[in-house]
Parts: sequence; structure tokens; C-alpha cells
Amino acid sequence: MTVPELADKQTTNGLDHPKSNGVRSNSWQQPGTSAADFRSDTVTTPTHAMLQSVQNVLLDDAWNEGGMTAFERHLAQITGREAALFALSGVMGNQLAFRSHLTRHPMAVLCDKRSHALLFEAGGIASLTGALVQSVMPRNGLYLTLEDIKENVVLEERGDVFHCPTRLIHLENPLGGVTMPLDEVRRICQFARQHGIKVHIDGARLWESVAAGHCTLPEICAEADSVTMCFTKGLGAPVGSILVGSDDFIVHSKWIMKSIGGHVRQPGIVTCMAWAALDEAFGRDPNGSEAVLLRKSHENARRIAEVWEELGGQLVLPAQTNHVWVDLSAAGISPQEWVKQGEEWGLRLRGPRMIVHYQITDEALDRMTGFLRHILSDSRRHANGRIKNSQDFRNMYSSY
Repeated sequence: MTVPELADKQTTNGLDHPKSNGVRSNSWQQPGTSAADFRSDTVTTPTHAMLQSVQNVLLDDAWNEGGMTAFERHLAQITGREAALFALSGVMGNQLAFRSHLTRHPMAVLCDKRSHALLFEAGGIASLTGALVQSVMPRNGLYLTLEDIKENVVLEERGDVFHCPTRLIHLENPLGGVTMPLDEVRRICQFARQHGIKVHIDGARLWESVAAGHCTLPEICAEADSVTMCFTKGLGAPVGSILVGSDDFIVHSKWIMKSIGGHVRQPGIVTCMAWAALDEAFGRDPNGSEAVLLRKSHENARRIAEVWEELGGQLVLPAQTNHVWVDLSAAGISPQEWVKQGEEWGLRLRGPRMIVHYQITDEALDRMTGFLRHILSDSRRHANGRIKNSQDFRNMYSSY
């Protein structure tokens, strides 16, 4: 099979994207370069609705007026929590939570060995809180269970001065596109409450879990002491995340955010785009009934996964949301060759993880099908490709 012609493409910043009737399109009006970009769901182009929202931004939220304050109230309402705090990034949201919860030394954070907070946040847990990290690889290879927690948690015992007690359990849901069952989250959070341990959930892509029907926002946010959610992953906003929790927790987090330079003047110009992205991709129903764009991405991800398996390929992780993890080693191709050949087919790839976002076009999906057939056209040896440790996971890509 030959590589499809790319004659009907125009180039911006060195990247190809479809022409629009021979006229250079406004990048705010169609996906542009993101139309065939499977590297991440953070590569989306801001939409026209986001641009329009900027026109209505007024007032300085340093005085608790204007768009950001209203947006925070909206997020608190749909998550069922007392308060919410807008942060410039998911990393900032996570680190604010750690700093707010971890106030008594000695202290440790127990988390999945593959978690974003451990691998991709510049060692923030250690440098900003001074906490020890107790990392755990789930026995099932998918998500942490209460049994994993019990085997690795260090409970504080009177008179024991040799061990560092676990003071916070950090969960990530979903992680690598794989969702943690709500019942498992509840089991872990109940155990934590019984032992005076805080729980923070990195829900950067929690919208995806809700859209997939695994939980509702109020159901999962009610279990943990704090939850972060990102507006740039899947939803398509250019900036921002939200941190939700109790009133006292958010008040404390605001102090910390101010101290590390996270407070900005007139943030409404970014929060309005985040709100537009939320409404457009997820909607206002906390149950996810309006998340049509996200569910379409899930369907397209499953389509890619099914084609890969039908052709004899192996998956590393199940395609439950918008992630597709393919076993390149079993297919006999290196990550470098995978990326190179993808470029020849007009596809932007980044190692064995593909993320399908709502701006991926049908044409790009057709190209992907042809590309997968090309890659697996030769008879190759296949094997189980389950990721075995955090180093393997880190090597898949340099960031989320």
C-alpha cells in the first residue's frame, strides 16, 4: 500500500493541515494542525467559541469580581464540593493540594509508581513539601486497589520513630486512559478516613471517566479530600485546571498559590476560555450526559484499537477512554521508526501511546487505519506487552 498523497494540505509552522476551499483558514475556526495529531489531547486548537468568550471578560478577580469567581462557583456546584480554585496548570493544582494537606512532619505520600505527580512534576512533592514518596506498582497492572494500599501504607504508631507515616494517598483517575472503578476509590478513601490519612485525586482527565459512564463528578469528588481536573486535556482550553475541596482547604490553598506566584491579575481572559471549553466538550451536566464530543473520541479510540488487534497487534493497556497503547516491540518496530513512518502518512505520533481528541478528523482516522495495516503487513512475532515498571512508562513519552 502506498502512502496517501498530501497534496491537499497547506503548511503552518512546518506542519501540514487541510486546506479550506483553497483559502487559508482561521486557526480559531477549524482544527488545523491538530486534525491528525495523535501525540496528546493537549495539542488541540482553541475554538471560535473560546475566542468569542474573551470579548466579554471584565473586572479584576483579585477583588473577587468577574469571570473567574463565577467559574469557580460553577465548578464547586457541578462537583458537589464547597469551594474551587482555578490554577494555571494541573501541576500547580496538584502541588497546591500536597502543600495544603501535608503540614506535619515526618510525612509520606503513597502513590502509583506511574503517576504524573511522581514522574512529570519536577520532583515537586519532595521539593515543595519535604515529603517522602512511597511509590507502588499496582498488582493488576492497571490501577491501585485497597490491597495494594494496605501492603504498602505506613500507619502512624505511638512510639515508632523509625518509619515515615503515610499522611496522604494520591490517586490518579484515569491513569494512562484506564479508569479506576468508583467502588475501588470508595474502598481506598474509606480506609484512609479510618486512619486519618488524606486523599487527593489527580483527575486531569476525570471528564473522560465521567463521559465513559464510570462515575459522575459528584460521586467521585465526594470521596476524596481534594480533586484536580484539567481544562487543556481533552477539553481543548489553552490554559488552566481546577482544584476542588472544602472551604478551609481552598482558603489555605489560595495562600500557598499566592506565595509561589500563582495568583495573577485579571485571570478572566483564560478562565473564560476554560469555561467555553468545558461547556463545548463536556457540558454542564455533572453526570456527563452532554459530553458528546468526548464520547465520540472514545469511540474513535476503540476503532483504532480494534483495527490494531484485528491485524494481529497487541495492546499494552485496554482502550477504555481516549488512549490507545500499542505494543511496538511485539510488532517489530522501534518508536523512532513508528514516528517517522507516521509522518510519511501525514500523522503526528509520539511513541506507542496515541490519544484521540475531538478535533481528530475522519480523514485522519482513515489514514490511521491504512497506516496500521502498513505497519502490521509483514508477519511478526507478537507477545504480551504489559508495562512492567515506571521506567517503561516514563520512556513512552516525556510528558502527559
